[in-house]
Formats: sequence, C-alpha cells, structure tokens
Amino acid sequence: MSYTTFAKIYDDVMDPALYLKWLEFTQEHLAPETQTIMDLACGSGIFAVALAKEGYRVTGLDLSSDMLALAEGRALAEGAEIEFLEGDMTELGEVGVFDAVTCYSDSLCYLPDEAAMLAAFRGVWQNLTAGGRFLFDVHSLYQIDQVFPDYSYHYQTDEYAFLWDSYPGEVRHSIEHFLTFFIEEANGSFARFDELHRERTYSLATYQKLLQEAGFKKTEIFADFASTPPSDKSRRWFFVCEK
Repeated sequence: MSYTTFAKIYDDVMDPALYLKWLEFTQEHLAPETQTIMDLACGSGIFAVALAKEGYRVTGLDLSSDMLALAEGRALAEGAEIEFLEGDMTELGEVGVFDAVTCYSDSLCYLPDEAAMLAAFRGVWQNLTAGGRFLFDVHSLYQIDQVFPDYSYHYQTDEYAFLWDSYPGEVRHSIEHFLTFFIEEANGSFARFDELHRERTYSLATYQKLLQEAGFKKTEIFADFASTPPSDKSRRWFFVCEK
C-alpha cells in the first residue's frame, strides 16, 4: 500500500485547530510586506492552502510525491493556486526567492543530525529575500525527554484502526514513534501496516548556534503557539528568524 493511504489517515487524526494556530502565529510574525511564502515539508497541503486563501503566493515543497499528489488535489478542490515542488529540505538549491519560509509540525525534527539541520537552515537562508523571515517549530527537550516516552494513542473508525506508541530513541534527545495501521480491504478483511518514525531535538543554544552559522542575523524564540518565551515545560518551541 502506498503512503497516500497513510497520509489520508494522518489528516483524519490531526487536530484541524492546530493549523489555525499555526496560521495565527505566522500572520502575527510575518513582515507586513510579505507576499511570497515557501512552506517546507508541506505534506498534504493543508497549511499551504490556508496561506494561499489569505492572499499569499505560496510554494509548497515536500520529499514525498504521494503527499504532493494529495496536496495538488486539495489545492485544486479549494481553488487555491499553489506551486508544488518535490525536493529535500537539506538540498534546496535555488528553488526561488521568498519573503518568508515556514516549516511546521516539527518537520525539522525528522532530520538525522546537526549537519542536516545546518544544511536545511543554509538552504532556507539562500532562498529568502533580504530581511525575509524563517518561521518554524520543533519539539522541546521536555516534550522529547519527558512527555513522549511511553506515550500511547489509539484511534479507530469503521474503516481503519491506528495505534501510535513512542519510546526513547538511541541518541540523546530522540524518540521513536511506532505506528501500526489496520486498514479494511475490499473483501472486508483488515491488513496491517507498520511504520517507524524517528525524531530528535536539541537545546535552544544549539538551534541558535546553527541558525547563526547559516547566516541569520536575528532570532526570536517563543513557545506553544503563543508569543511568550519558553519555560521548562514548554512542549513546542517556535522560532522567528530574520535574514
């Protein structure tokens, strides 16, 4: 079975209110003159479409062709004109010039190490206009080290069941998510599919160091969708970086 089916399930179990929170945070911290935005790791296009409906010219980039097919279908259905590109955020090259770049839903936490993170940051910097802003979120140390271990979430409908269990990863400040799907087939039986997702995060000081190395001259850090500084128990860190 292709990742297309998995992606549909992810959309079903994802809280739609989160996309509204990402949109509110983004609009609060974009420069007033922002017109063009690239959404990195755009997935099935929910956030990219939301940005386009607000009047921005949007480009969505993702590594998965299946996800991009879903995103293109969503944009067409909702009358949103969006350019979608297949690509790796660690090897952006010159994909365009944008007033802002967004990367939410802890997508950067899927990168394997600091070198890959720095490569992504440098690619974003290269494709931003002077004064352009890079907005992203990542899991906090508290979320990875204390909240996620032994986390378990089960969800089911008449057509499928979804099990999500998390365990500490092999490297420091990392987590492994084991996803199991039971999906109804045409004959009424259920087929099982498994996925393993690995994420890791770093200290705030490490993120700041990497952003400085990439060339960003100013970085503000917030937490949990609010424009307030992180605390020891913040679960999601938000960065607003200026070229």
